[in-house]
Amino acid sequence: MFKASDGIILPTSIIGSLPRPAWFTASIGLRSFLECMVDSRFREQYEDAVGSHLRDQELAGLDILTDGDAHYDEQVGGMSWQSYPITHMDGMSNEPILAQYSVGAAAYPRGHILHDFLEARVLPQIVGPLGPGRLQYAALWKTAQRMTTKPIKVGTPLPELLAASVEDKFYKDPVERTWAFSEAINRELHDLADAGCPVIQLEEPQIHMVPVRGKAFGKLDTADLVEIFNNTVKGLRAKTEVWCHTCWGNPSQQRIFRDVQSYKPTLDALARVDADAITFETCSSGPGDLESIGQAIKDKKIVIGVIDHHTLQVERPDEIAALIRQALKHVPADRLIISSDCGMGREGMARRHATYKMVSMVLGTNIVRKELGVPEALCLAADPRYSLLTKSG
Repeated sequence: MFKASDGIILPTSIIGSLPRPAWFTASIGLRSFLECMVDSRFREQYEDAVGSHLRDQELAGLDILTDGDAHYDEQVGGMSWQSYPITHMDGMSNEPILAQYSVGAAAYPRGHILHDFLEARVLPQIVGPLGPGRLQYAALWKTAQRMTTKPIKVGTPLPELLAASVEDKFYKDPVERTWAFSEAINRELHDLADAGCPVIQLEEPQIHMVPVRGKAFGKLDTADLVEIFNNTVKGLRAKTEVWCHTCWGNPSQQRIFRDVQSYKPTLDALARVDADAITFETCSSGPGDLESIGQAIKDKKIVIGVIDHHTLQVERPDEIAALIRQALKHVPADRLIISSDCGMGREGMARRHATYKMVSMVLGTNIVRKELGVPEALCLAADPRYSLLTKSG
C-alpha cells in the first residue's frame, strides 16, 4: 500500500538518522518515551530537536521525512540504534552487561575505531519471553507527524541483528531467539501502522551479508532470513507502506568491509521480501549493481542512495543527477525513489554537512525531474532571493 510515495515521480527521502543537535543533552536511557515526555526539560529539548530535523528536511524539499531518529541517545558509534529496542523490550534483565561475544571482534582489534563500538555493547541479557514492552513507536511517530503535513517514516532494526547483540539466558538457541524478536517486533509495528504511520522501514536485513559473512549464527541462510523478514512484516502491507533498507553497515559512519561488496549474489532472495520498496547503497558502493537490481526487482519500488553517509564531502547536484539517470536506464521513473545510502547521524557528521547533502539531493533530483517534464520540488534552502550576498531592492 503506497501511502507516502504514491503519485510522486522520483520522491526524495533519507534513510533515518540525522546528526544530533549539540544542545540536545537530554537522554531517554532506560525510561520509556512517554515517561520521558513527562519531564519538561526532556520534552522541550526532544520536540525542539525533532522540529529542527523536520525543518531542515522541509527546507531542502524532501518528500518523505523522518524524525532524525531523535529518540536514539548519544552513544558511541550510534549504538543506540540497537540498544534502544533491546533496553525497551519485555524479557530483558534489569542490569546491562558488556557482551562477552561480538561479531567482528577479530576484524576490529584494539586500535581500530570499531573496537570502541564493540566495547559499547553494554546491554541487558534475555531472561524471559520477548515482547514489545515499552518500544512505543506509535508515540514517537505521533510526536513527529503532528509537526508536519509531510509523511513521516519510522524505522527499526531487524530481528537477526538484535538477536546477535545480546546474551541469552532464556531461549535454547539463536534461531529461536531471532524468531521471538520477529514476533515481538511485528506486534509493535502493527500498533504503529494502526496509529496511521504511512511508512515503516525494516532496517538492515542480513540477507545480502551471507555471501561475505556466512550464514547468520552459522545456521540461517538467505532463504531463512527472507522468511524471518516476511514474518516480521506479516499483515503490514495491507495497512501501510513497507520499506526494506539494505546497506553495508554504518557504525561510527565507517565501512565495515575493506572492499566494496555487491548485492548481485542475493538479489533473487531480496526480490522475495514482503516489502513495497527496497533501498540499495549505490553512492558510496558505486552504481555497478544497478542493471542487475533493475533486472531482479520488478514488483517493488527501488530506493537508490545518492548521498554518501561516510564522507563530509557534499555531493554536487550534477553528480546526483548523473546517478539518477543511470538508474533510470534500468528502473522506470514511477518505481524509483531517491535517498541517502544510510543514516547520517551515527557519530561523525555535522548538522550543516547533512543539511547540504539533503539540499544537493533535491537539487540533483530536480534536474532530472525537469528533464522528464514532471513537477520539481520547492527547495527553499537554495532560493537565491534569500542569499545575504544579494542586494535588497
